[in-house]
Amino acid sequence: MEAMTTTTEVPVRLDFDAHAHDFYRAMSHLDNAATKQLDKVDFDPKLRDLVRIRASQINGCAYCIDMHTKNARAIGETEQRIYALPAWRETPFFSARERAALAFTEAVTLVADGHVPPEAYDAVAAEYGEGEVAALLSLIVTINAWNALAVASRAWVPGSYEP
Repeated sequence: MEAMTTTTEVPVRLDFDAHAHDFYRAMSHLDNAATKQLDKVDFDPKLRDLVRIRASQINGCAYCIDMHTKNARAIGETEQRIYALPAWRETPFFSARERAALAFTEAVTLVADGHVPPEAYDAVAAEYGEGEVAALLSLIVTINAWNALAVASRAWVPGSYEP
Protein backbone atom coordinates (compact mmCIF):
# COMPACT_ATOMS: atom_id res chain seq x y z
CA MET A 1 0.00 0.00 0.00
CA GLU A 2 1.40 3.41 -0.98
CA ALA A 3 1.54 6.23 1.53
CA MET A 4 -0.80 9.04 0.69
CA THR A 5 0.63 12.55 0.66
CA THR A 6 -1.57 15.58 1.06
CA THR A 7 -0.40 19.08 0.30
CA THR A 8 -2.35 22.09 1.46
CA GLU A 9 -1.70 25.51 0.01
CA VAL A 10 -1.44 28.09 2.78
CA PRO A 11 -2.36 31.39 1.16
CA VAL A 12 -0.32 34.51 1.79
CA ARG A 13 -2.50 37.02 3.59
CA LEU A 14 -0.34 40.08 3.14
CA ASP A 15 2.83 40.82 1.20
CA PHE A 16 4.38 42.39 4.27
CA ASP A 17 7.69 43.23 2.57
CA ALA A 18 5.88 45.25 -0.12
CA HIS A 19 3.44 47.06 2.15
CA ALA A 20 5.67 47.71 5.16
CA HIS A 21 9.06 47.78 3.49
CA ASP A 22 10.62 50.27 5.95
CA PHE A 23 9.48 48.22 8.94
CA TYR A 24 10.70 45.02 7.29
CA ARG A 25 14.12 46.67 6.81
CA ALA A 26 14.08 47.77 10.46
CA MET A 27 13.31 44.17 11.49
CA SER A 28 16.24 43.00 9.40
CA HIS A 29 18.45 45.55 11.18
CA LEU A 30 17.13 44.33 14.55
CA ASP A 31 17.95 40.76 13.55
CA ASN A 32 21.47 41.84 12.52
CA ALA A 33 21.91 43.71 15.81
CA ALA A 34 20.89 40.61 17.79
CA THR A 35 23.33 38.52 15.76
CA LYS A 36 26.14 41.00 16.45
CA GLN A 37 25.39 40.78 20.20
CA LEU A 38 25.48 36.98 20.02
CA ASP A 39 28.75 37.10 18.08
CA LYS A 40 30.23 39.55 20.57
CA VAL A 41 29.76 37.06 23.43
CA ASP A 42 30.58 34.03 21.27
CA PHE A 43 27.13 32.48 21.80
CA ASP A 44 26.95 28.93 20.42
CA PRO A 45 25.57 29.00 16.84
CA LYS A 46 23.74 25.68 17.24
CA LEU A 47 22.02 26.90 20.40
CA ARG A 48 20.98 30.07 18.59
CA ASP A 49 19.03 27.99 16.11
CA LEU A 50 17.59 25.74 18.83
CA VAL A 51 16.29 28.87 20.59
CA ARG A 52 14.80 30.15 17.33
CA ILE A 53 13.18 26.78 16.63
CA ARG A 54 11.75 26.44 20.15
CA ALA A 55 10.21 29.92 20.17
CA SER A 56 8.82 29.31 16.68
CA GLN A 57 7.30 26.00 17.79
CA ILE A 58 5.55 27.71 20.69
CA ASN A 59 4.29 30.47 18.41
CA GLY A 60 3.23 28.07 15.66
CA CYS A 61 5.37 29.73 13.00
CA ALA A 62 5.73 27.13 10.26
CA TYR A 63 8.01 29.26 8.08
CA CYS A 64 10.46 29.97 10.90
CA ILE A 65 10.44 26.35 12.07
CA ASP A 66 11.27 25.25 8.52
CA MET A 67 13.98 27.90 8.11
CA HIS A 68 15.75 27.39 11.41
CA THR A 69 15.64 23.59 11.35
CA LYS A 70 17.30 23.72 7.92
CA ASN A 71 19.88 26.20 9.23
CA ALA A 72 20.54 24.07 12.32
CA ARG A 73 21.09 20.93 10.27
CA ALA A 74 23.39 22.85 7.90
CA ILE A 75 25.72 23.74 10.81
CA GLY A 76 25.75 20.22 12.22
CA GLU A 77 22.88 20.11 14.70
CA THR A 78 21.51 16.58 15.07
CA GLU A 79 18.07 15.47 13.96
CA GLN A 80 17.61 13.86 17.38
CA ARG A 81 18.00 17.14 19.26
CA ILE A 82 15.84 19.06 16.79
CA TYR A 83 13.05 16.49 17.07
CA ALA A 84 13.34 16.44 20.87
CA LEU A 85 12.97 20.20 21.33
CA PRO A 86 9.27 20.15 22.26
CA ALA A 87 10.14 17.66 25.03
CA TRP A 88 13.65 18.88 25.91
CA ARG A 89 13.00 18.58 29.65
CA GLU A 90 12.33 14.85 29.24
CA THR A 91 15.53 14.02 27.35
CA PRO A 92 19.23 13.68 28.22
CA PHE A 93 20.26 15.41 24.98
CA PHE A 94 20.81 18.95 26.31
CA SER A 95 23.44 20.39 28.65
CA ALA A 96 22.64 22.48 31.74
CA ARG A 97 23.53 25.65 29.78
CA GLU A 98 21.24 24.68 26.92
CA ARG A 99 18.43 23.78 29.32
CA ALA A 100 18.69 27.16 31.02
CA ALA A 101 18.58 28.93 27.64
CA LEU A 102 15.59 26.87 26.49
CA ALA A 103 13.69 27.46 29.74
CA PHE A 104 14.40 31.19 29.47
CA THR A 105 13.29 31.14 25.83
CA GLU A 106 9.99 29.55 26.80
CA ALA A 107 9.44 31.96 29.70
CA VAL A 108 10.10 35.05 27.55
CA THR A 109 8.04 33.70 24.64
CA LEU A 110 5.15 32.99 27.01
CA VAL A 111 5.67 36.22 28.99
CA ALA A 112 1.93 36.75 29.52
CA ASP A 113 1.65 33.39 31.31
CA GLY A 114 4.19 33.95 34.06
CA HIS A 115 6.08 37.20 33.50
CA VAL A 116 9.42 35.31 33.30
CA PRO A 117 9.46 33.64 36.70
CA PRO A 118 12.49 34.20 38.94
CA GLU A 119 13.48 30.53 38.53
CA ALA A 120 13.85 30.94 34.75
CA TYR A 121 15.91 34.11 35.08
CA ASP A 122 18.00 32.76 37.96
CA ALA A 123 18.78 29.56 36.03
CA VAL A 124 19.93 31.44 32.93
CA ALA A 125 21.91 33.94 35.03
CA ALA A 126 23.65 31.04 36.81
CA GLU A 127 24.85 29.59 33.48
CA TYR A 128 25.60 32.77 31.51
CA GLY A 129 27.22 36.13 32.13
CA GLU A 130 25.18 39.31 31.91
CA GLY A 131 26.36 40.04 28.36
CA GLU A 132 25.35 36.54 27.28
CA VAL A 133 21.92 36.86 28.92
CA ALA A 134 21.42 40.21 27.18
CA ALA A 135 22.42 38.70 23.82
CA LEU A 136 20.12 35.71 24.39
CA LEU A 137 17.25 38.03 25.31
CA SER A 138 17.91 40.03 22.13
CA LEU A 139 17.65 36.82 20.12
CA ILE A 140 14.44 35.72 21.84
CA VAL A 141 12.75 39.10 21.37
CA THR A 142 13.77 39.18 17.72
CA ILE A 143 12.54 35.68 16.85
CA ASN A 144 9.26 36.34 18.63
CA ALA A 145 8.80 39.50 16.55
CA TRP A 146 9.53 37.58 13.33
CA ASN A 147 7.08 34.88 14.43
CA ALA A 148 4.34 37.44 15.04
CA LEU A 149 4.85 38.96 11.60
CA ALA A 150 4.99 35.62 9.82
CA VAL A 151 2.01 34.06 11.59
CA ALA A 152 -0.21 37.14 11.20
CA SER A 153 0.66 37.91 7.57
CA ARG A 154 1.66 34.50 6.22
CA ALA A 155 3.99 36.60 4.07
CA TRP A 156 6.55 33.82 3.76
CA VAL A 157 5.58 30.36 2.52
CA PRO A 158 6.81 27.39 4.60
CA GLY A 159 9.09 25.17 2.58
CA SER A 160 10.29 27.99 0.34
CA TYR A 161 13.41 28.81 2.35
CA GLU A 162 16.72 27.44 1.12
CA PRO A 163 19.84 28.00 3.27
